Amino acid sequence: MGGIVDCTLAVVVKELETAAPLIPPRPTIPKLQAVAAECKACHLWKNATQTVFGEGKSTSPVMFIGEQPGDKEDLSGHPFVGPAGVLLDEALLEAGIDRTKVYVTNVVKHFKWEPRGKRRIHKKPNGAEIAACRPWLEAEIAVVKPRAIVCLGSTAAQSVISPKFRVSVQRAPFVESSLAPLVTATVHPSSILRAPTGQARREEMQRFIADLKTIWKAISA
Repeated sequence: MGGIVDCTLAVVVKELETAAPLIPPRPTIPKLQAVAAECKACHLWKNATQTVFGEGKSTSPVMFIGEQPGDKEDLSGHPFVGPAGVLLDEALLEAGIDRTKVYVTNVVKHFKWEPRGKRRIHKKPNGAEIAACRPWLEAEIAVVKPRAIVCLGSTAAQSVISPKFRVSVQRAPFVESSLAPLVTATVHPSSILRAPTGQARREEMQRFIADLKTIWKAISA
């Protein structure tokens, strides 16, 4: 009997290591946002200002998924409002995509960072942190039911598509997935900001815009 009890307790503890028990019945985006605000499924909440949940219409045909909120997002509570978000907005405009028609979110909902002087520098989330937040992302996808999911950057692509996916060599192809009719990946806008020269940034921006145009054409077909 003792062995059975111990096993049951172990399963419960494991479940509490993710946000799964927090997902409300018959979820909506507002419900998910409200409950996620108190999420403590992993330790990242301790050093974050707040949960940064996804935003957009629940009828959006496309969902963009990034890695995690950055410094600006952590302070504001809104996704993609920092430098990378500004660049994404510019690219969407150039690609002819209405920003109000997309849903934006991240694989991880709390800002993971390390101090560097007075600055807070982004630190890549690990597998356990991504797994803890996975139920929130799955719930968002289930509510929005996007026609297309676009992963921005390697962390999102490897979490959503495959651990072996490499954006550097597989950007913009559509892959089979149970999550949405169309699933693909391209670079994260932050990678463009890290390009070594102004010319390199302009070239990478044009490639990014071309990816978005290709993706939007497929979505609109």
